Amino acid sequence: MVWSSGNRVVRRARVGFDNHYLSQTGGKTPCIAFPYFRNGVLVNVKYRSLEGKHFAQQKGGMTVFYGLDDLCGIDVDTERLIIVEGEIDKLTLDECGLTNVLSVPDGAPAHLRETVSEHDAKFEFLRHDAEKIGAFKEIVIAVDHDGPGDVLAEELARRLGKERCSRVNWPEQGDVKCKDANETLLAHGPEVVRECIEAAEPLPIRGYHLWDENVLEQLAVSGREIGLSTGWASLDQYMTIAPGQLTVVTGIPSHGKSEFIDALTVNLAMRHDWRFAMCSFENEMDQHIRKLAEKYLGIPLRDGATRRGMSEFDRRKANEWGRKHFSFLRAEDDAPTIDWLLGMARIAVIRHGVNGLIIDPYNEIEHSRPNNMTETEYVSQILGRVKRFAVNHGVHIWFVAHPQKLKAENGKMPVPNLYDISGSANWANKADIGLTIYRPDSQGSEVDIHICKVRHKWVGRPGKVTLEYDRVTGRYSEPQVRSHWSDI
Repeated sequence: MVWSSGNRVVRRARVGFDNHYLSQTGGKTPCIAFPYFRNGVLVNVKYRSLEGKHFAQQKGGMTVFYGLDDLCGIDVDTERLIIVEGEIDKLTLDECGLTNVLSVPDGAPAHLRETVSEHDAKFEFLRHDAEKIGAFKEIVIAVDHDGPGDVLAEELARRLGKERCSRVNWPEQGDVKCKDANETLLAHGPEVVRECIEAAEPLPIRGYHLWDENVLEQLAVSGREIGLSTGWASLDQYMTIAPGQLTVVTGIPSHGKSEFIDALTVNLAMRHDWRFAMCSFENEMDQHIRKLAEKYLGIPLRDGATRRGMSEFDRRKANEWGRKHFSFLRAEDDAPTIDWLLGMARIAVIRHGVNGLIIDPYNEIEHSRPNNMTETEYVSQILGRVKRFAVNHGVHIWFVAHPQKLKAENGKMPVPNLYDISGSANWANKADIGLTIYRPDSQGSEVDIHICKVRHKWVGRPGKVTLEYDRVTGRYSEPQVRSHWSDI
């Protein structure tokens, strides 16, 4: 091997030249030789062909970081460790005055590992010097800006700890876009390389967020001060609809919980083009389709004493609209567990782009509560999973739950609230919006919508609204004479 007598960086790194056998070329090939030293001992040599990008390592060599001995004497409490993707980038940063730099020995992996394994040969170099690397409080990942580089950055961060890692963004603006340190040096000079290192951004950590300066601007431009209209002006005073939230709906059996939620979904589909996955255990699918179509058209399916039924044109119109906006989740062969339900809902999000999910009711889901878990803990876990699904998929979820048996007061059933739902106070605690549907007179047309809870003031506020229910079409409307609404 011939050692280079070139510039100071190459001399200090003892880069050399050699004719080395490369399997890619099938013979001895002129190569640049990068010696790997560890504690002053030569433990490996990496060969790169002068023409093309062919690589080989010394047979039996130790797999370690390139540049390890440059860390001698560095104060790990005040200095950052910089990790790059190749020997050339390590030497590039040396040229820019940055010597606390290591290169991975074998480039970037093609794919992200499903799990982190201590036996992964690709990352053996991390294990050899784990104590030395682990002493640094801050690590800058300055790998290539491309697909493999992104994979390498993620793999390094997973193993080294995202809380101490930041990522360098190489220049992407102007006439010359750069994917690594060497291209940046050649195109923009050493000052820009150093600026990129200084401007490295902390890697995002799931669940931990810094103040986002774009939020106020985005909210000001979008004007998001309330959610979407429900379709009833009186109800909008107290409740609007936003993605990523959970509404818990309760009420005495036969007081119209499902009917009201169906009417609300029809309004949202008509006004805002929302799409829904309906998991309604108490509705046969054909009857559910009929109810939704009648609410949409405001016409009963068949002729009645006072109203004409749907024409063939009406039915085609309803079918065209319904196919676009509604899909149905039916547990025909499997027990309807929460795992099944959320799995099917995810399919609905992916295939149909649904904005809303209706689960009606809770007691029809198959539950398998562990013996060592209280009902309160179990309900909290279920609602937590449902809320996370809503947030992660940007859907609004309506969860219907029956109250426990109530006692009549003066011959009349009281208005239930969220704390009357059987099982747990978590129905009230976890809900973003809490509704009670109540008919003061079971034979009358008036239906009271009690907005018991609204978590976010930009969505609404607690109150009560009275709507008129049309038994023929299933539609709800504002009372003809006066609107009954009042603050709580």
